This record gives sequence, structure tokens and C-alpha cells, in this order.
Amino acid sequence: MDKKITIAIDGFSSTGKSTVAKRLAKELGYVYVDTGAMYRAVTLYMMRKVFVSEGNFDQEAIVRHLPFVSLNFVFNDDLGYGEIYLNNENVEKEIRYLEVSQQVSRVSAISEVRKMLVEEQQQMGKEKGVVMDGRDIGTVVFPNAELKIFMTASTEQRAQRRYDELKGRGDDISYEDVLQNVKDRDFMDSTREDSPLIMADDAVEFNNSRMGLDEQFEKILKIAKEKIAAANS
Repeated sequence: MDKKITIAIDGFSSTGKSTVAKRLAKELGYVYVDTGAMYRAVTLYMMRKVFVSEGNFDQEAIVRHLPFVSLNFVFNDDLGYGEIYLNNENVEKEIRYLEVSQQVSRVSAISEVRKMLVEEQQQMGKEKGVVMDGRDIGTVVFPNAELKIFMTASTEQRAQRRYDELKGRGDDISYEDVLQNVKDRDFMDSTREDSPLIMADDAVEFNNSRMGLDEQFEKILKIAKEKIAAANS
């Protein structure tokens, strides 16, 4: 039986990390873990408790309530990947709303939140054969991953992709709001004290500003197959 590897895909928001990671996991027969969904689900829980809102951020209450947050992924045969469940409720759609996007970087910056989720992520990937995407997978969660991809694209291109996605879902938002959200998240993700978004020294930088989905997938799949072959040589 071929040895399986760990594939870590990091990068800025709306670079298409999840899209390529899902497809890659399906092609390779690996498990896909969307760590961003985990942080979004925690954020959604805290927003429902009104510990997090536009005018309020009660970090003490957030930390105190972390033990009441239960997260797991349930595989959806129709979609071909696992959807995130928060305390046994499917919140896959709700966590994608712009309101959650506007708060998730603040919640993600809390050390206790990161510690809890990193431990869960490491447990999920301990057997290898996993494709995990997020902000600190190659630097913190799996620093010894055999393949690390760091995805990036221009701010405007990422905002346009996110705007098209939200509009296609029927959300009433403006491109300017989405662009500002992308800029705000970039700043918070890159400057937070705990596990800031940085490219690992041994990561492959992948700028997909001018690439279609199929082109970028084929290139990343080729790199992954080469790494798997090397692990089995």
C-alpha cells in the first residue's frame, strides 16, 4: 500500500484554497478538512451568544464558553466532502455569510481559540492522507507536512471572486463592502500575535490571479503526485 502524505494549503482569504483542496482530496482519495470552517463555526456560536457583534467583543466570555462548542465534519455524498456541524447542527451555509466573515479574524486571533482548534486539527490528520487548508497549517498545525502550498492572488481579484460567490447565492452585498472585508482580514490575519499568516520556508508559492480553476488544479495535482511518488520511492 502506498504511503500517504499530509498536504497543507495555506493562503489569504478568497484565494480558492477550499475549492482546490476539496478537489485534490477527492482525486487522491484523501480526507479533506476545512479549518476555516472550524473558525467560522466558533465565530457563529459566539455571535449567537452576542459575545461578538459590530459593537461588542467580549473575549473573556468567548474563552469561557469554548468548552460548550462541539465541532465535527459529516460527509455529504452529494457534495463529495464533509460539511461542518456545530453542536450537531449543519451550519455550512450560515458560516459563509459576510457578517461572519467580518468577525472571524478577530475570534481567530484569540490564543485559546487557536489552541483548541489546532489540537483538533492535528488529531484529524494524525494518520496522514489528509488535505487541510487554512492560515497556519504548514507553519503550526503540520510543520512537517510533506507538501505545503501557499496560495495568493491580487486583493481585487480575490474580492471579485468572493463578491461573485455571495451574489450568486442571493446575498445583498456590494463589491466595495467585500473588498474592504478582504483587506481587513488580510491585515488581521497577517499581524495577529498568535500564528500569523506567513508562508512556510519550504512552501510552494502559488499565485492564481490569472489562472482558471482547472489550470490551477492540474498544476497542484501534478506537484502532489510528485511528492507522493517521492514518499514511496
